Formats: sequence, C-alpha cells, structure tokens
Amino acid sequence: MSEVLSAPHRLEFPYRRSVGPVLGRFLTGLRDGRVEGIRARDGRVLVPPQEYDPITAEPLDEWVPVGPAGVVVSWAWIAEPLPKQPLTRPFAWALIRFDGADTALLHAVDGGAPEQMRTGMRVTPRWRDERAGDIRDIECFVPVAG
Repeated sequence: MSEVLSAPHRLEFPYRRSVGPVLGRFLTGLRDGRVEGIRARDGRVLVPPQEYDPITAEPLDEWVPVGPAGVVVSWAWIAEPLPKQPLTRPFAWALIRFDGADTALLHAVDGGAPEQMRTGMRVTPRWRDERAGDIRDIECFVPVAG
C-alpha cells in the first residue's frame, strides 16, 4: 500500500475585473442603498442582473426595484470563517431571493447559530456605513424580527 500525499490548498481569485454597464448599475445601486434586478421578456426578474437572458440570450434592459428584504432559499453554516470571509464569527452562506425577484443572490447571513437558520426565513441587508459600489456594501443579511 502506498502513502497518500496531500497538501493544503486555498482557492482565491486575487484579481480585479471591470463590471460593465449592467453590473456597474447594480453595484452603484448598492452604494446608494437600493437593490435592482432586470426583467426578462417572460417576466422573470433576475438578481443579480444579467446583460443577456440566460435562457433565450436576448439582451435585457428593463430595470426593476426589488427587496431590500427577501427569503433564504438555501444555506450552509460556516463554523470557522476563513480570513477573507465577510464575518469573523460563525455565519451562513445563503442564497437569498429578494422580494420581487425570481433568482437568488449568494451572500452572508449573520444568523447567530445554525439552529436559528432555516430555509424560508426572512432576511434584510445590514448596509455598511461607508459604501464603495461593490457587493460588500451589504455587510451581510440579518433575520427579520417577528
């Protein structure tokens, strides 16, 4: 029997990219404390917005305000956050479908404990005090009381 070799590996993407007019508008909205999606020809509202319909490849240009609250569609608990993750304490990565949207956005939820998280729970963004026009302008999402 041969010995199994292993090595630590951390996946990172240490680069910057331009976002273009559609994601640029979405991120500018976050900087201004609003969330916008884009409507496809069949009525679906995509968040984050896309330049082209992923089903028909048609160009999209009808902007729609959504949220800012929404529901958790799916989630995974992170018991030991890594250094560059959005929170330094345990949290959940979640797919969040904003009110008025048909697709979900991946973001962090400061849910307290895994027992307090559930699919279908309502959440709202915790906005950063100082915003720069990127996805981190939403610090995380928090459960809606009640």
